[in-house]
Amino acid sequence: MQTKKTYTVQEATRKLERYCVYQERCHKEVRQKLKSMHMIPEAIDVIIVHLLEHNFLNEERFAKTFVSGKFKIKAWGRRRLTHELKQKDIGKVNINQALAEIEESDYIEVFNDLAEKKANSITEPNKLKKKRKFIDYLLYRGWETHLVYEKARELFE
Repeated sequence: MQTKKTYTVQEATRKLERYCVYQERCHKEVRQKLKSMHMIPEAIDVIIVHLLEHNFLNEERFAKTFVSGKFKIKAWGRRRLTHELKQKDIGKVNINQALAEIEESDYIEVFNDLAEKKANSITEPNKLKKKRKFIDYLLYRGWETHLVYEKARELFE
């Protein structure tokens, strides 16, 4: 029979401090981590309050870091970024602040670069199928429909 490791509140707090220092975390991730450590709800609340008070946990900072990273590295559009942050239970105010950090000129530049690259990489001989693949790819990445269809018209007509 396997026994599960138990933690005191102090041990769990130290462990979660390291968890939050390693990488920005949202409240939902921290709560899940504590539940996986079999902590009781009262202890979870005490630890989360401690992490907030000592600035290990900050949703505004998490949202800004998340948006910056996913936009620069994965080239996600605003719709996908918003959706992913909502999945992590981030508030609308923090989402809007994080999205406001993206310069409009950078946003359009990344979109155009991604669109050009994808258009050149599709080898489909059928023009309609090629256009459909292009549109699906960009919509999945979370780019706004008006930008995607405008670019598709520009490149494939």
